[in-house]
Amino acid sequence: MLIRRHDAALDDQEWRSFLGAHDFGELIAAGRDRPVPVVVPAHFVFDGEHTIHLHLAKENPVWEAIAERAVAMMSTFDAYTYIPTGWNAPVATPPEAGVPTSYYAAVQAICDVSVVDDPDAVAGILRKQLGHFQPEGGHAPVTGSPPYGPLLSAIRGIEMRIVDVRAKFKFGGNRTSEHRQRIAERLAERAGPLDLEARDHLLRRLERG
Repeated sequence: MLIRRHDAALDDQEWRSFLGAHDFGELIAAGRDRPVPVVVPAHFVFDGEHTIHLHLAKENPVWEAIAERAVAMMSTFDAYTYIPTGWNAPVATPPEAGVPTSYYAAVQAICDVSVVDDPDAVAGILRKQLGHFQPEGGHAPVTGSPPYGPLLSAIRGIEMRIVDVRAKFKFGGNRTSEHRQRIAERLAERAGPLDLEARDHLLRRLERG
């Protein structure tokens, strides 16, 4: 994706915080000489530093692509919203002459991939995911015994080590502070799906300069 200087992550903590707050994305594996990559929507767990874990069924077509080349991307995005012409028009410019745009946050983590087949290690990944998604408990222990033990042979784990990140926070960073404050007010008034999340990103980045 195109990342202009004013949309780039302010520091590593910004993209890490975003990725840590999101646990569903698209696993993208290009393999070799494929007309299109394999794209798998999936839940995952990020350790806050440089490692992502998830598991998938053994029948998933992504395994062939990973076997061809053990590099993949985890793509996440959120806080996306439409900024209409009138909102984006400069002061003293007719509203209809404004240029509409999209606001959004996106983090693409490029990773070296290790496939996990050892049953104990796969169980460890499941425990990480259950601890994240179901911290209140209410599930059986993940061991070699039923109910989960017999199912471990049907899945494989993935460990993704982040080697590069493409992060974009597109919230009017090329506009004046006054302009962005006006759009923040409009987002609060409209309060549509994801408007308030976009507003939070806008104001956070505005505060940091």
